[in-house]
Amino acid sequence: MVKKKPCKRRILLKLSGEALSNDGCRGVDPAPLKAIAQEIAQVHKTGCQLAIVIGGGNIWRGLRDGGGVIDRVNSDSMGMLATVINAIALQSALEENGVPTRVQTSVNIYQMAEPFVRRRALRHLEKGRIVIFAGGTGNPYFTTDSAAALRASEINADVLLKATQVDGVYDSDPKKNPHAKRIKKITFKDAIAQHLQFMDTAALAICLENKVPVQVFNLHKKGNIKRAVCGEDIGTLIY
Repeated sequence: MVKKKPCKRRILLKLSGEALSNDGCRGVDPAPLKAIAQEIAQVHKTGCQLAIVIGGGNIWRGLRDGGGVIDRVNSDSMGMLATVINAIALQSALEENGVPTRVQTSVNIYQMAEPFVRRRALRHLEKGRIVIFAGGTGNPYFTTDSAAALRASEINADVLLKATQVDGVYDSDPKKNPHAKRIKKITFKDAIAQHLQFMDTAALAICLENKVPVQVFNLHKKGNIKRAVCGEDIGTLIY
C-alpha cells in the first residue's frame, strides 16, 4: 500500500492550551495529552517538517484570570510561562512516542528549553525534529495566535494549521446560533472585514502580509491533523 505523502513540506500547527485539558478543567490531563501526541507522531511519520505553537489557557489566561488584581503586563507574562509548561509536557509525550522534539522559547529559561533562534529552529526541522515554540511572542498584549502567525512567517511555513474546538470558521457563533453556516473558503481581507473571531486581527494581518494560508479544523475528530497535513478538504481555508 502506497503511503499518502503530505502536500505541504513545512507546517506550523497551532494548538490551544485547552486541548491538553479535559472538560474545561485546569492543568494538563494525561489522557488528551497522550492522544494528541500519538496523532502528531503519525503526522511526523509522513516526513513533513512540523513546528508547533501551543497556548496556555488551560493553566492561565491573562484577560480572564487577572481579575483586576494582577495588571495586564504581569498577567500576560504569567500566560507566557503557562505555554512553557504545556510545551514541556507535549515534548515529553512526543518523545514517549519516539519523536525527537525541541522546545524553543521567546523568554529565557535556559535550564528548561532553548531560546528561540530562527536558524537553529530551521536546522532542527531539516533534521526531522519537531520544534515547539513556547512563550508566545515574548511580549504582552499579543495572543498565541499572533505568535503562531509570526513563527509560521519566520520559518517560511507552507501553511498554518489551527486546530480548534469546532470544524471550521462560521459566519456567527455556532454555539449561540443553531443556524450558523460554516465557511469553506474566505480571503484574509474578507475575514478581517467581517470581524470573524477565529483568530485575532494581528495574526490575520501577519499571515496576509507574508502569504501564509491558514486552515482551521476540528482537533477532536481523530486523524484530522493528518488529514489537514495531507491536503484533505476539511474545515475552512483562509487565503
